[in-house]
Amino acid sequence: MAPEEAAENVLLLRSFQRRFLAARPLRSFPWQILEEKLKESPDSELLQEVLQKTVKHPVCVRHPPSVKYTRCFLSELIRKHEAVHTEPLDELYEALAEVLTAAESTQCHRSYLLPSGTPLTLSESTAIVSHGTTGLVTWDAALYLAEWAIKNPAVFAHRTDLELGSGAGLTSLAICKMCHPKAYIFSDCHSRVLEQLRGNMLLNGLSLEPGAITDAERPQVMVAQLDWEVATVPQLSVFHPDVVIAADVLYCPEVILSLVGVLQRLAACHRDQAPDVYVAFTVRNPETCQLFTTELGRAGIRWEAVPPQERKLFPYEEHSETSILKLTL
Repeated sequence: MAPEEAAENVLLLRSFQRRFLAARPLRSFPWQILEEKLKESPDSELLQEVLQKTVKHPVCVRHPPSVKYTRCFLSELIRKHEAVHTEPLDELYEALAEVLTAAESTQCHRSYLLPSGTPLTLSESTAIVSHGTTGLVTWDAALYLAEWAIKNPAVFAHRTDLELGSGAGLTSLAICKMCHPKAYIFSDCHSRVLEQLRGNMLLNGLSLEPGAITDAERPQVMVAQLDWEVATVPQLSVFHPDVVIAADVLYCPEVILSLVGVLQRLAACHRDQAPDVYVAFTVRNPETCQLFTTELGRAGIRWEAVPPQERKLFPYEEHSETSILKLTL
């Protein structure tokens, strides 16, 4: 195989691996490129490599995506293989047979490979809205903020960090693993989200036990049930955060008003040295984003847009526009 072709195959396999581990929509996979490669190749070696990088990947074997997702993925691989090869590939059919006998669950796993090569795995709901909340799945703004944090570790290193609305925990866990915070506070208001969040922390090697060993990748951590509507200044003052973050929490006017209110109360806790605040969001409705900046102005909170970054580390939804604002309380 020519060096150029080998390099193309590496990129193709990496793309399939990242998307499958994260259980991204099948339409986002580079199927056309794979099909062209299969037509050029007289054997099924490339498909076997795809299988090893996805369904047979050690992380997926331990923490698989949903049964339905894996079944659909394997069915598509088989279709691509049958379109260009007359001989069946036993490994594909054996993998599909295993999936067909597996029981479906309301929970699935999504995994992301960090720059260190360490996997970050989350247990999530298979439904976008579950138990009356959207906090049981990971959204693009959380990926974007996590990637920005990994590229800017000094913002979080050796500091106490607080996330408002941690959800499934991707951003927080990425910061804990890659940015060396002194302490990290995960927070959310929904009891089911907090339950899943604790499970994801344990899944990624973080302990909530008193006296747990801490190091560069395992800071002191805590989980707080925090309702922005009712949280008081005395309650917030116990956190003493140096940095506050939030991702994908600008989805309706009521939540925006609650967020601005809790930021005002956090500012009241730290009159001498207010925390740095970063809010990441996907632009779905420009009017909602405009409402957020308008309410920030009314509250006397200054803001500036963080320069956009190239999205390389995680597999994102296509054509989504994501931004980060830095706030000065």
